[in-house]
Amino acid sequence: MSEAKTALVTGANKGIGYEIAAGLGTLGFRVGVGARDAARREAAVEKLRAAGVDAFGVPLDVTDDRSVAEAAALIEKQEGGLDVLVNNAGISGDLGPDWVQDPTTIDLDMVRTVVDTNVLGVIRVTNAMLPLLRRSAAPRIVNVSSSVGSLTRQADPDIDVGPVMAAYAPSKTFLNGMTVQYARQLAGTGVLINAMCPGLVATDFNGHAGSRTPEQGAATAVRLATLPDDGPSGTFYEDAGVVPW
Repeated sequence: MSEAKTALVTGANKGIGYEIAAGLGTLGFRVGVGARDAARREAAVEKLRAAGVDAFGVPLDVTDDRSVAEAAALIEKQEGGLDVLVNNAGISGDLGPDWVQDPTTIDLDMVRTVVDTNVLGVIRVTNAMLPLLRRSAAPRIVNVSSSVGSLTRQADPDIDVGPVMAAYAPSKTFLNGMTVQYARQLAGTGVLINAMCPGLVATDFNGHAGSRTPEQGAATAVRLATLPDDGPSGTFYEDAGVVPW
């Protein structure tokens, strides 16, 4: 088993996921770069290594049971355990004009695809990695969510939450709900699990329309991944503090 702490970040070949991997690597973690595309995954690994990060590639499609099981087996064989899991991989689904996903006309297959990645993918990966995380002295799970998943904010007419996104936003609400259920089930085990919002980050995800850098978006995830043993669990954070559910 590796003496250094080991982290796995899904969707880590670019954007926020890459910067989360870089941030954890800077803190001394050995970081698994989880990604589907082999060329992009290995390019990210090489870039991280060039920056001094102890990184390794993990072939991983969060929507595929076999891929997730093989990723867990690879980490177990190579690392012997896992200390941190960051569920970052996510998709928006098809976006109409002005980013609107109209619930009155939405394609149900598209909704299923978004939920399969943003929610079921997190469940697949988390459950596959939990046996490894339980071996850690300080196991931490971070789910990358979005403030648009906050029902409190969505329901407040005085808060600008952006366009109607009837696939993406509810998928993050679902993810937030699952985060709470995991926290309840894992209470007392030492496993701390929290959700976070990176803010509107300029990445490929939004056509680089965001006002924040990927490094800024990654900061809260890195903090939650390194919480002390008496840190919170089952909570939703952004840079400014707790986000209302």
